[in-house]
Amino acid sequence: MAGFGHGTRRHPRSRGRTWSRTGPDRATLGIIGVICAVAGFFVLSIVLGPVAVLCGWLAMNRTWSGARPVPAIIAVVLGAIDTILAIIWLAGVTGPGTGLV
Repeated sequence: MAGFGHGTRRHPRSRGRTWSRTGPDRATLGIIGVICAVAGFFVLSIVLGPVAVLCGWLAMNRTWSGARPVPAIIAVVLGAIDTILAIIWLAGVTGPGTGLV
């Protein structure tokens, strides 16, 4: 008979996975990051560049050390290039002669 506050199962989550498996896996995040980075060169680069970097970083398991999958590296590098080019383009569009003076 189980006492008050003590169930019959001592550690119900001690073995196996203890987290829910509902999100995309790392390979999918890497591919999504590459697609966002390539699409960012053509449209919405200021949005898709950081999304590609984020997806690539999550695909690398949120660490910069250890084994890295190739799509994740490609996503991070292309996303960073995409973001930098978008910032340079925005800075060129809003040059010194187009501000409120």
